[in-house]
This record gives sequence, C-alpha cells and structure tokens, in this order.
Amino acid sequence: MAPNKTADVIGAGLAGLTAATALAQRGWSVRLHERESEIRAIGAGIYVWGNGLATLEALGLYDQAAVGAHVGQVLESRDHRDRVVEEIPINGPGQARVLTIMRDRLIDTLIGGAKEAGVEIRTGSEVVEAAPDGSLVLRSGETSRADAVLAADGVNSRIRRQYDVVAHRASMKQGATRLTVPRSADFVPAEDQGKYIEYFSGRRRVLYTPSSETSLYVALVADEDDRPASRIPVDTASWIRSFPHLEKLLSACAGVPGRWDTFQFHTLTRWSMGRLAFLGDSAHPQPPYLGQGGGCAMMSALGLADALSGSDAPVDQRLRDWEYAERPTVEHTQRWSYRLGQLNYVPDAARTPLLKGSGLLPALGASRMRAARTIPTGAGRFAGSAPAGS
Repeated sequence: MAPNKTADVIGAGLAGLTAATALAQRGWSVRLHERESEIRAIGAGIYVWGNGLATLEALGLYDQAAVGAHVGQVLESRDHRDRVVEEIPINGPGQARVLTIMRDRLIDTLIGGAKEAGVEIRTGSEVVEAAPDGSLVLRSGETSRADAVLAADGVNSRIRRQYDVVAHRASMKQGATRLTVPRSADFVPAEDQGKYIEYFSGRRRVLYTPSSETSLYVALVADEDDRPASRIPVDTASWIRSFPHLEKLLSACAGVPGRWDTFQFHTLTRWSMGRLAFLGDSAHPQPPYLGQGGGCAMMSALGLADALSGSDAPVDQRLRDWEYAERPTVEHTQRWSYRLGQLNYVPDAARTPLLKGSGLLPALGASRMRAARTIPTGAGRFAGSAPAGS
C-alpha cells in the first residue's frame, strides 16, 4: 500500500478507468480527468478475453461486468462461399476464455468500481499539458503535481504528441463500421446463432458477435477507400452484394446509428519518462483482428498499478520495470493483429487454404492467443469468479 502517493490519470477509457481503480484499491489518492462532460462508451460490443477477465476479477468487478454477457463456444472464419475454414473452440477446459459484453456495461462497471475505490472523477476536465516531473496543466489554467501521471487519452493522445516518442507507425488502410442491432433468429441458421463468426468476401469482412441475449454486435470491415463500404448510414445493398447469404442480417443494419473508424497501429520508443507514462491506445493501439485492444489496455493498466505499488524504488524506475514486464506480450499481440489484417489483401481462392492450414498448426494458434491466455501482473489480488463454461 502507498497511502501518501498521488496519481493523475488522463482519460476515462478502459485503460484509464482500470489504472485509476487499481491504484485507488492499493491506497493511492487518484484524480481521473475526462475532458467530456460525461463518460461515454465509444463503440458497440467488445470481446473480453482471459487477460481482461482476469483483470476484472482482480478488481472485484467480474460478476457485475458479466451480467447478461454472451459466452460463445467457438470462433469461426468463413470464406466467400460461407464455408467454415477455421474453427477455434473456446471457453471449455484448457481453452481460451472469452466473453462478449456490451461496451457501455463494461464502462459503467468500471466507473462504479472507480467510485467505490475512492477515485475522484472529474468530467469536463481537459488536460492540455503533462510533464515528466508529474505536473500537469488543465484547459482552465489549473495546475497540479502528482507522484505519477498516466496519459490514457487515446490513440490521438494530446499528451503523447508533446514528445517525440513514436518509433513506428504503420499505414493502416482498413477500418470498420461498428453497430448494435437486436438479435434475431432469422440472421443465421439456428446452429450458428451462439457462435462468433467472421465472414470473408474479397477485401471485406463481416463480424457476427452476440453480446447479450438481445443484442448483436456487427462490425463491417473494409478498406477505407472503399467508399460504399465506409458510408454512414450503412449502404446495405452494397454489403449484401458481397455477402448475399447474410441479407437478413445486413438489411437489419439499415439506418442503425454507427461510426466508421480507420484502424491505427504504432509503437513507442518508450512507454514512460520520469513520472509520466503512456497507457492503452496512447501507447499501443492495434487493429481489432484479435479483439485484444481492450484486453491489453486493461492488463497493462493493472500491471502498472501493481508495479507502482509493489516496491520502494523511485517512480521512474517502477515505470521502467512495468514496461519491461508488459511490453513483450503487448507488442507481440500488436504484430499479430497487424498480420491478420493483411488477410484482407489475399484473394479469396488463396485465403481459404491459408486459413485452413493455419488452424492445423497448434504452435501458430498458441502464439496468436498469447495475450488472451496471459494472467496479468497483480491479478492474484482481489480475485473474483470465473466465467460460466470456462
């Protein structure tokens, strides 16, 4: 415990809320700054793999987050002819764990946990500068200083842009429209309704994800210069031409509110300097092909809280130790996510045997699932319960 330590956390997304809650549970005095007037969930459903579930357990928030979540038994990839070309069993003995949860439920759960832990949440509080000495400046002109400042202000982080720390930025020309639609038995055959399914056709993908008993998360993935594919509201006729077997599902997307986001990927020369650290998408954004953006953010945030609270070393040394421990798994996952995105550019006829072949290589599958099976540092504390069927 560190009862006299203070932290300023910038950004109330998954990384910021997790770090703030974990630090407060360890005795820190934490201020969480969110520039918007209210904390809002951006997106639709979200995959929470084993590393994210273990983080929720460690925070004592698993039971609340998992209410109404969907527990699938298999992940499938299907080709342009709707043939299964890859199948990954999940949530069984010895298998990877994953739940799909509505994003607003996950965010609301983390907000509740932060408040219960004593985090001071400041909405409408925009941080415009933060420095390695632990100081920060708000848009209002207010200044403060803390023992640690955590910049979890997203992929376009204002704080990160103040420093020359981006080592590599990949040109991502893909993106997705994410939507939530009411579940219907008409969308897919009865035997498929509880599955997680990714459909390929040309350079487009459709992700079918049950997220509760009543809600379905749909992601429509394409090149950003595919104008009909990235159009909002969704050009359902264009998508049906690519996926005629999903006509009922895609027709249900007509007029549904959604947003197009282009994927991003970058790595940093370092995740911290002095008492300032970059966290979540500010440090390690990745395309969503492994569903690990949120899991890696939560996992590394919990690890950061544990590193900051687990020794008497100076804060800058603890942050370096945190990066040394977390970075290999996170960047391994980033690279895998990027590589899986390249499947969009493989012709249908070649992609089918490629996916079939990859499913027969256990070592390849284990490498791809490395983060999903990782137990986060500090996850042994405040443990909750395990998901049904895992």
